[in-house]
Amino acid sequence: MKAMIVKVNRLRPEPDKIRRAAAVLRAGGIVAFPTETVYGLAADAFNPKAVQKVFVAKGRPRDNPLIVHIAKVNDLSLLAKKPSKKAARLIKRFWPGPLTVILARKKRLPDIVS
Repeated sequence: MKAMIVKVNRLRPEPDKIRRAAAVLRAGGIVAFPTETVYGLAADAFNPKAVQKVFVAKGRPRDNPLIVHIAKVNDLSLLAKKPSKKAARLIKRFWPGPLTVILARKKRLPDIVS
């Protein structure tokens, strides 16, 4: 797949552009996106081949695990075991937002991610 640059209006993201990025992810590709501090590379966390592409693109060693972003708090149950009460309070207070929580993963999340 050829690389392409698609500029998205950060104040009013265009749905068609978001759908294009989602299609790339569903097809096993990777997408760059801005975070609060740096640009990140995204892949489908449940697709080991796609996740491997992130490691290769970044030159990242396999023993340096990736961050998994979610769209909704309810999506957390797909990836991780139940958070502690303290972590749950932090999640409720600060998500959505720039809070990273480290949790035990569920077996369905491929080993390559963690």
